Amino acid sequence: MEKIDFSKEEDTAMSTCALFIQGGGEGAYAEDQLLADSLKHALGPNYDVRYPRLPDESNPSVEVWGQRISSELSEISGKVTLVAHSVGGSILLQYLATENFGNAIEGLFVLAAPTWDDDQWRIDDLKLPPNIAEKLELIPRIFFYHCRDDDVVPFAHLALHAAQIPQAISRPISHGGHQFGNDLTSIAMDIRGNDSS
Repeated sequence: MEKIDFSKEEDTAMSTCALFIQGGGEGAYAEDQLLADSLKHALGPNYDVRYPRLPDESNPSVEVWGQRISSELSEISGKVTLVAHSVGGSILLQYLATENFGNAIEGLFVLAAPTWDDDQWRIDDLKLPPNIAEKLELIPRIFFYHCRDDDVVPFAHLALHAAQIPQAISRPISHGGHQFGNDLTSIAMDIRGNDSS
């Protein structure tokens, strides 16, 4: 996989960049557009929320999506906040497990991502390495979110991620389903650092 050059100087006059990675499945880009729009609105004008369309969303590939994520990151000057939904979160974690990103990432915010160690959810390409927590240790803020009424990815996967990445903060959400009710206001608060925890 192509290596990223994060050595560009940060332009403090520019807005903070948040890169939103969509989920997988037919129609996922259009569905997650509502999430990206909500995040953009909630973060406000000081954030540049980028939402690229990833190829072959019905059959997401770790390699192909990883290359696209790499390409998107190479276009960003300075530090970046990463936000990812569902299978997009799984692929982003797999990407971060194999790349050297230094201290370029300000925060990682993963929404309703499946983990692939569960008996019913087992895809070897997406299974995270045992040292994933160590690989992510340079990211100062890591959050996982999951709605209790998610009918796509079981809520139990939130605890599975917490066990693998103990430095992450887990945020159970009472309702909102797999799409978080198309409202990412609470996630935006964490990104901006307005939440006390």
